[in-house]
Amino acid sequence: MSVPPFDSTAYSTYTQSPNPSWTYGQRIDTTPAGKDWVAGESAGWKVYNTAETDKSDIYKLLISGIVPRPIAFVSTISEEGVENLAPFSWFNTVTNYPPIISFACNHSAPGRLKDTTTNLKNSQGFTVNIISEPFVENANATAIDAPPGFDEWTISGLTKEKCVQIKASRVKESAFSMECELYKSIDITHPVTGEHNSTLILAHVKYIHVRKDVLTDKGVIDLTKFKPVARLGDISYARIGDAYRIARPSWAQEETKIQDTLTTLASL
Repeated sequence: MSVPPFDSTAYSTYTQSPNPSWTYGQRIDTTPAGKDWVAGESAGWKVYNTAETDKSDIYKLLISGIVPRPIAFVSTISEEGVENLAPFSWFNTVTNYPPIISFACNHSAPGRLKDTTTNLKNSQGFTVNIISEPFVENANATAIDAPPGFDEWTISGLTKEKCVQIKASRVKESAFSMECELYKSIDITHPVTGEHNSTLILAHVKYIHVRKDVLTDKGVIDLTKFKPVARLGDISYARIGDAYRIARPSWAQEETKIQDTLTTLASL
């Protein structure tokens, strides 16, 4: 498949939301884009019973349907001092107080833990780094199925940077890195077969390193400068395109409008 080269001149911008004039109770098919979306329903649905679907097909569906996914670029260190670096896209934030994040490590083979999973449990701490566009190829190289004990840092072209508290290195090129301690690990076992193929990691964030040039005066990360990378299905990654802001409704401000809408809809 022939694809055009990466456009390094493109950048994220903020636009209006898809339907800024939307009101409570308004149906999707009241806009041209909404009509096109609803028209797709005419093709029907294909329903997958996960108990009867091959696990490789479930994997393909999940990673292509749950998108875009942030990527945890995890740096660990073994008890022998060998460092490990690997990306995981089964990743997200859990809560801010205490600051807990989560990611899942799928095993390289049934019953065989990845180096990352083993290292996460050795009480030496680890870092979770966010990948930006300029070093996505570097990060992807560390996803290689290397033999146990191999140091992926050696092929990444990335720079180790010392942390405040933990022994594992953070990625210097990452504009947002977190020093973490293991909060809890949960072995995920199949409810029928009992197979243990994945481990869910809950990590307590102890320190956050943010590069000053991506930090705004309001203390938030500037998306246009951060250029984070997301994971899609198969071997696809994605950049963040246009963004739009939609205010979260406040019941105190919106109650009258909502009640009027419900009254109108009830009379139709």
